[in-house]
Amino acid sequence: MNLKGYFEIALIITSIALIASVILQNKGVGLGGLTGVDTSNVFTARRGIERTLFWITIGLSVLFFILTLVTVALSN
Repeated sequence: MNLKGYFEIALIITSIALIASVILQNKGVGLGGLTGVDTSNVFTARRGIERTLFWITIGLSVLFFILTLVTVALSN
């Protein structure tokens, strides 16, 4: 397997982790959130695990972007 193959596998793993972290951030939304209905009008500060998950999501998105650029650069 060449170097591009390793980056593609890392990209797949990162994308799955990014999807999971985004889904986990929508706690308490329920099925109404799937249709676009806003059931909560209260905004709260992120604390504890919510803040950690928020920063993990940002880190994963930056990693996803970098891996995408490297994979595209290796394919040319």
